[in-house]
Amino acid sequence: MINRTNDWYREKGLALIQKVPTPITPIRIDKEHRQITLAYFEKKSTVDYIGAVQGIPVCFDAKECHTSTFPLHNVHEHQVRFMEDFERQRGKAFLIIHYTAEQRFYYLHIRQLLKFWERSENGGRRSFRMEELDARYFFGTGKGVLVPYLEPLCLDLESEVDNPG
Repeated sequence: MINRTNDWYREKGLALIQKVPTPITPIRIDKEHRQITLAYFEKKSTVDYIGAVQGIPVCFDAKECHTSTFPLHNVHEHQVRFMEDFERQRGKAFLIIHYTAEQRFYYLHIRQLLKFWERSENGGRRSFRMEELDARYFFGTGKGVLVPYLEPLCLDLESEVDNPG
C-alpha cells in the first residue's frame, strides 16, 4: 500500500520516496524458478523508506499492529539510532503504524517514539497504547491515496514552525 502511495506521490510531483532493499546473501537458489530459497541478512537494515518531500529529506519505517498496544520490540535500536541521526541532519524521521483492527494509520514522529523508548529503558512499559498518542496524527485511507502520510507530515512540519526547538 505504501509503495503504491509513493508511486502516486511521485506521479503528482509531491514526493520521491524509495523502498530501501534489505541486503541479503543468497545461500540456496532454485535456478529453474529463478528464486532464492534460502538466504541470510548481510547486515542490519536501517529503515524501510527514504527520499524527499518537496525538498525535505525524509525517512520512515512501516510497522503493523493487530491490537491497540504497540510493542516497542517491533522497532530495533539500530533503526531508532539511524532516525535520530537522520533528524540531526535536518531530515524528518517517523514511523507509519498500521493498526489493522482499527483500519487506521498513525504517524509517529521520532520525537514521540523516543519518549516511549526512554520510558522503556528506564524500567517503564515496553509498549505504548493508542490512548497515549496524539489524535491529530491518526489517519485513514482516502482522497485517492492508500496511505496519505503527507497530511500528518505537513501537520508535523507546521507544529515545528509554531513551536520551534
